[in-house]
Amino acid sequence: MTAKAKVGFIGVGLMGHGMAKNLLEKGHPLVIKGNRNRAPVDDLVGRGAVEVATPREMAEACEVIHICLGNAPQVESVFRGPDGLLAGAKTGLIVVDCSTSDPNVTLTLAGELAEKGGHMVDAPLGRTPREAEEGTLDAMVGADPEVYARILPVLECWAGNINHVGPVGAGHKMKLIMNSIAMSYAALYAEVTALGAKVGIPPATVQRVIGSSRLGNGFFDTFMDYAVNRNRDAHKFSIANASKDVRYANAMAAEAGALTLMLSATRQYFTQVEAQGFAEDYVPWISDHIARMNGLDLEEETGKGR
Repeated sequence: MTAKAKVGFIGVGLMGHGMAKNLLEKGHPLVIKGNRNRAPVDDLVGRGAVEVATPREMAEACEVIHICLGNAPQVESVFRGPDGLLAGAKTGLIVVDCSTSDPNVTLTLAGELAEKGGHMVDAPLGRTPREAEEGTLDAMVGADPEVYARILPVLECWAGNINHVGPVGAGHKMKLIMNSIAMSYAALYAEVTALGAKVGIPPATVQRVIGSSRLGNGFFDTFMDYAVNRNRDAHKFSIANASKDVRYANAMAAEAGALTLMLSATRQYFTQVEAQGFAEDYVPWISDHIARMNGLDLEEETGKGR
């Protein structure tokens, strides 16, 4: 693959916009498919991207296509049908799915793409939209070794930490493990912050003591930046997406016959908050909801102990 392969991108939202921008800035001709949110699409077109109407047109025009969508059904929808990627796929096409998706769907689509002479790569993401804009995302990649070697220069345009974790499907499995940790952290941090407030330890004290100890980490810092500092944009990842990821992880565990009691509890927290109508809140905001379940107003509590 040449260093300047023509690249397609479906899903130029919070994460995809920054990734696509970095591909353009690194010199790749870029083809995008628009969506209802026109702002990122118009921005990329203004930078030199070409917009097409269907995934089929993109597959016919590009050597590499990125997908960055919300869930497995959305990924399937851009592959199938008369205007889908498979309808326009040609020999050698590489499709890089950066969504957090169901590994079983990934493997099925990989087989269908292979019948067209193409190659599937799953490269789900770590970190936030800020790192997407900076071109320093994490990527955990599932791909055959030869395909991985071909696609690596493209991935390096938007990722700063790239791990080849195994064959196709392994990237999505690893991402579900990662998000199982992250969302369980979120539920736990929210729970203990409320617990602290109930027993007279203000949220700011929890943030200061834990953040400066060996238990501190980047996710804790980001989570508490909202829970305590009230930075609403600290981590732009919706509760709906988090809930979906935890469901996929629990399904993967059930299929493997793995015991995941803690992950099951995490699912209950996110499912409950989602069912209450807060699906579009960002993950750190779950701290407000768990505090409310404990009879607390977290914003009021954050003023204490500073």
